[in-house]
Amino acid sequence: MHIDIDKDVCIGAGQCALAAPGVFSQDDDGYGILLPGHQAYSDDPMLDEAARACPVGAITVSG
Repeated sequence: MHIDIDKDVCIGAGQCALAAPGVFSQDDDGYGILLPGHQAYSDDPMLDEAARACPVGAITVSG
């Protein structure tokens, strides 16, 4: 699965990190980031849940 976080849309709610902590974290400013090793692709089963949990739809999972 390809993962994209729209940094212009992210508000730092942290729902991605709560839903899929093995893939997402938050940077020093609180915005969503992908953990090392997941910069573009992951097969974590919680990816779709993390995308749905984002209150502003900043996460796109495709492929």
